[in-house]
This record gives sequence, structure tokens and C-alpha cells, in this order.
Amino acid sequence: MNGWQTLLYKESLRFWKVAFQTIAGPVLTAMLYLLIFGHALEDHVKVYDTVSYTAFLVPGLAMMSLLQNAFANSSSSLIMSKVMGNLVFLLLTPLSYVHWFVAYVGASVLRGIVVGVGVLVVSAFFTHLSFVAPLWILVFAVMGAALMGTLGLIAGLWAEKFDQLAAFQNFVVMPMTFLSGVFYSIHSLPSFWQGVSHFNPFFYMIDGFRYGFFGVSDVSPWLSFSVVGATMVAVSLVALHLLRTGYKIRS
Repeated sequence: MNGWQTLLYKESLRFWKVAFQTIAGPVLTAMLYLLIFGHALEDHVKVYDTVSYTAFLVPGLAMMSLLQNAFANSSSSLIMSKVMGNLVFLLLTPLSYVHWFVAYVGASVLRGIVVGVGVLVVSAFFTHLSFVAPLWILVFAVMGAALMGTLGLIAGLWAEKFDQLAAFQNFVVMPMTFLSGVFYSIHSLPSFWQGVSHFNPFFYMIDGFRYGFFGVSDVSPWLSFSVVGATMVAVSLVALHLLRTGYKIRS
């Protein structure tokens, strides 16, 4: 096992050792959302003609949990290493900035997908799920987790204290997640908020992911793929630049 593989293994083991908190907890939270919103709105909201509201809700909740946990993995690992002072041991290794990027983002993708699969498996006990285009599901799951893992890497590099990281989560990640169509179709929104949603990359991640289940979506999956891919490239370039220059970790 070479250097980056060892770091990837260490980052994966970090969340797996506390799976009750990092995997079971988010799955339980998603199930509570499903039970409450599904029970309250099942007979009042109809999004797609052939899909019940509870079934519509499941892919959104799975993707929301996937994105939030992918972000949490890389960001929390970096900020904890900074605060506890053990980041210096990692800086002493001959790992390149590309190795750091691959290891941290790779572990984030793994945690995000494990949580997302957990939500889908448990949801299957409450509603029937269809998988019209499994490849789209896989593509958007991996791209979404990688994008959020990279964003978490940037947040972890930038933040010096836990409250700064919490501010990033509460004022950036959380609003963009809840305004992305997890619980509704953007066609049910006023025209102004529909326009705002089209500038939110989280909307394209969730809408494209949902297309894989039902074969219908608010926008073309190819448009979602293009937006998520372009955002992924832009965020990755920023993260790689910060790692290469040692932003807030070598100064």
C-alpha cells in the first residue's frame, strides 16, 4: 500500500470506527424526515403523475444525506487535525498535494455513498422504489459526493476554528441544500425562486439523481450533468491550488 492509499485508508477508517454516529445517525435523521413529511403531505402533494409523494421524497433525502456527509468527512477531518495539532505529522510525509486531494475526496465519496445507500435500503421498507436509469443514479451520486468532499476540503483548509466551519455549513451548505428541491419540485415555486434555483448547483445534483429513479425530472439530466461537472472542475481547481500553496497549513 503506497502513501495516498494509506491516507485514504486512514480517512475511511476514521468514519467507519464511529459508524453509529457517522452512518446510522444520518440514516435515522433521513427516516424521520421521510415519516413526518411523507405522512403529512402524501395525500396533499402530487409532483409527478405516476409517482407518490413519499416515493418522490426518497431520492431527495438520500442525496441530501449523501451530500452533507461527504462534506462533513473531509472538513471535519482537517479542522480536527488543525485544532489537535497532529496535522504536522501528515505534513512531514512525502505525499504530494494531489495525493492529499485524492485521499480526502475519496474517503468523502465512500462515506457519502454508504450513507446514501443506507437511506435507500431503509426507505424500501416504507415505499416502492423504481430504478429506471441506474447509471444516472451512480453518476450523480459519485459526482455529488466528490463535489461536496472537495468543498469540505476547501472549508477545512479555510476554517481555523469549529465555529467557522459551522458557519460555512449553516450559511452555505444548509440553505443551498434545502433550496434545491429535496422536498418539492421547483415548478411549484414562484417564478422568482425558480430562477434562483437554476443558479444553485445542488438543485442539479438532486434533480439528476432523481431522474435515475423515475425517468422524469425538472430539467434535462444532460443539463444537470453539465452543470455539476463544470462546478466539480472549478471547485477541484480551487482545492488543488490551495493544497499546492499550503494555504493555512504550511504558514
